[in-house]
Amino acid sequence: MSGPHFHLIGIGGTAMAGLAGLLLAKGYRVTGSDQDVYPPMSELLDRLGIPIARGYRPENLRPHPDRVVIGNALSRGNPEIEYALDAKLHYVSLPEVLREEFIRGRHSVVIAGTHGKTTTTSLMVWALEQGGQRPSFLIGGIAENFGTNFRWSESAYFVIEGDEYDSAFFDKGPKFMHYLPDTVIVNTIEFDHADIYPDLEAVKTAFRRLINIIPRRGCLIADFDSPVVREVVAGAWCPVHSFGLMAEAEWRALEIRVTERGTTFEVRHRGLFVGEFFTPLVGEFNVRNCLAVIAAATALGIEREAIARALASFRSVRRRMEVRAEIAGITLIDDFAHHPTAVRVTLEALRQRYPNRRLIAVFEPRSRTSRLRIMQPAFEEAFLAADVAVLGPVFRPEVISEEARLSPSELARALRERGRPAYAFSGVEEIVSALDEMLVPGDVVVVLSNGDFGGLHEKLILRLRERGSAKTR
Repeated sequence: MSGPHFHLIGIGGTAMAGLAGLLLAKGYRVTGSDQDVYPPMSELLDRLGIPIARGYRPENLRPHPDRVVIGNALSRGNPEIEYALDAKLHYVSLPEVLREEFIRGRHSVVIAGTHGKTTTTSLMVWALEQGGQRPSFLIGGIAENFGTNFRWSESAYFVIEGDEYDSAFFDKGPKFMHYLPDTVIVNTIEFDHADIYPDLEAVKTAFRRLINIIPRRGCLIADFDSPVVREVVAGAWCPVHSFGLMAEAEWRALEIRVTERGTTFEVRHRGLFVGEFFTPLVGEFNVRNCLAVIAAATALGIEREAIARALASFRSVRRRMEVRAEIAGITLIDDFAHHPTAVRVTLEALRQRYPNRRLIAVFEPRSRTSRLRIMQPAFEEAFLAADVAVLGPVFRPEVISEEARLSPSELARALRERGRPAYAFSGVEEIVSALDEMLVPGDVVVVLSNGDFGGLHEKLILRLRERGSAKTR
């Protein structure tokens, strides 16, 4: 291949794998390395045919690549990072590459906020697609309408999920500050990423900085159901269009009706009827996601019919309330939720989708924030939305002091004291065995983790199938 050689350290991350695909689509040579790569990114990288070294070693950087892209989950002490520094290789962060290779010169549509970024970004891309724009994009999950999380095209639009997390060990600023925003959606803002933000005020400051770099000709679409969003958008230099369920919102959803097929809702703009829309998604948070896209797509000139068609034909995102199996009357769902609010609203949405069925939440404290004790009271409130809570062990507990670390056993005890059956287990095999004994036809099991949870999904599916086979013998 012509063009420079990019080597991606930590290529198995969702965004890094997508960047690898974008670089490959541009005709560049791409290699990568990672300690562990699991689906769906392992499947994506296999399809792309990108060489991946398992484990981090200096020899992975020989001969020297033109650019070394360092993932934000990696830090000093990594053998490849140490070699890159010693050899004075040209190293960059993921958002730097995105800005210079793909975003500059295009209309940048950035979707930000604590929750709903991946779904809203996927909806936004699909709305532009239905409007005939064929945008380039990078999403933090596999958009089912495309079967991928990236695309490079000649479109004037680049749509990107704008994460407030830091960019790299050498750039502690938020990723979204690199994305040259023109149109920005800001969904609800809450305290998150407690490992890098000391409090909510620090999170607000990050979002204010994003809003401060939107040009005057740009556009800000803001969730006015979030008091924090209303506060931080006050200093915007560009036009602000609000959305939400509250009466003060410019774009408002009313008459929300949930059926087995999905959700129907009425939209009004400044009090005037716009139309009735349908989405296969459920949950008020997803209605807000749809409202944000309706407002943003309208601002970009997409016709209402195309927007309605996009919402109605949206196929969601991999690992967002994704039904993995239906076995002997038991429904197994996979979801990426790991923040307490995301867990709560996901469980509430599943209540709407599966009324009168027992809802069992199986949770892995895996993300940097969910492993912290400071989030434990919020998780207690969140899991009250389930009939039964099953808690796995904290992922890599050794990197967090016991005083600062969430305690699954204490969380389970607190839930039981409030009348909710809850159990904490030390490993995946224990969880699978407990679920095997617990589950009966009609149950809905949702597995909540931002990782692979030790292969729990596949192991539980196998166990349930074996149980079904034994009963038919």
